[in-house]
Amino acid sequence: MKSYLLSFFLLIFFTSCSSDNSNFTPQTEADIIKYIEENNLNANRSDSGLYYVIENEGEGKRPTSSSNVTVAYKGYFLDGNVFDKSDANGISFGLNQVIKGWTEGITYFKEGGKGILLVPSNLGYGANGRSSIPGGAVLVFDIKLISVN
Repeated sequence: MKSYLLSFFLLIFFTSCSSDNSNFTPQTEADIIKYIEENNLNANRSDSGLYYVIENEGEGKRPTSSSNVTVAYKGYFLDGNVFDKSDANGISFGLNQVIKGWTEGITYFKEGGKGILLVPSNLGYGANGRSSIPGGAVLVFDIKLISVN
């Protein structure tokens, strides 16, 4: 039953909030670096091109790329416009069911950890985008890993 609810939630999330993205210019790694500099972030870059900021690594269990986790988050674009967020209790999902940037990025934290993921489009929704996410968009997520379930 839980998997059906999660599937339904993810379907609603990915198909809601349509917008006109025809004037959007795809973003590059240079845009991410500029954002990091302008916001004075101490970001790390992984081999895949994911940038991440560890504000607090946490002290509990560290998830693997196939773990089920509960995460509280806010997702927004480089211009600060929010496209999605959870409540403080977060949402639970399998890391093998989300964008590649989350599958990789959440594993840099332990339970209780908090930070920022800067997800280039190739680790997000790619050149085509999805629903309210324009193709080529860099996604920024403030995340808190509540638990590894």
